[in-house]
Amino acid sequence: MTNMIDPHLLLSAYATGIFPMSDSRETDEVYWVEPKKRGILPLDHFHLSRSLAKIIRSDRFLVTADRDFEAVIDLCAEPTEDRPDSWINPPIRAAYCQLHNLGYAHSIECWLDNRLVGGLYGVNLGYAFFGESMFSRVSNASKVALAWLVARLKVGNFSLLDCQFITDHLASMGAIEITREDYLKHLKSAVSSYFTDKETGNWNTLDRLSPLLHNKHSKTKENQFADVDLPFTEGIALETDGTAPGEASFSLACPNGARIVQLLGQIS
Repeated sequence: MTNMIDPHLLLSAYATGIFPMSDSRETDEVYWVEPKKRGILPLDHFHLSRSLAKIIRSDRFLVTADRDFEAVIDLCAEPTEDRPDSWINPPIRAAYCQLHNLGYAHSIECWLDNRLVGGLYGVNLGYAFFGESMFSRVSNASKVALAWLVARLKVGNFSLLDCQFITDHLASMGAIEITREDYLKHLKSAVSSYFTDKETGNWNTLDRLSPLLHNKHSKTKENQFADVDLPFTEGIALETDGTAPGEASFSLACPNGARIVQLLGQIS
């Protein structure tokens, strides 16, 4: 029989800096981890390279949130050439799917030609987001997913992105390692108001932002790449026929890659 993790226990563990892991996806055993060194990614110090910014602006990937949480966690758990096993076992999978159904766990998906090729998932508690795992089946897909996550957290007024452990991949994008003591200070600041007043970062704010549209009618060298900054759309499609300067020839009702690059700020 699969060992079940109570969702309230799991949230309480996150609030104190502890999270579950296992030795293999084939076992039902779960143990709890509190690292002496903790990886976090400061939201205002995300390293956006020129090459990644170009990929994001191109909108090569369709990026969604919470469209297929279970597929994301399953792909994160799949063995790969670089990672023959996973710590995402049946009890852990079931626990995070339950948190997702309760509104505490979220996913970011990257799609290419209608195929899920990259993504990540994690837990939202208060103003903190705890990144759990990510995957990529196409070059740069997980980087794009992380960039969209950071943009979502920034506009949603989050203050902490917990990466658990530092990897070279995360470090290249701005993640740093801090002591357990410093981490707990950040954590307390991010989650304490949730337990007193139910305050939390807004996961959905990004979905109400309009796209940043390329002005195809600008001809001068100075403004040929000018963008048209549109107001909030509140989920209503922007429909234009492209006949007037600055208008688009397509319909959009969510932020595009250009908007994400703008939100992420300086390119490194």
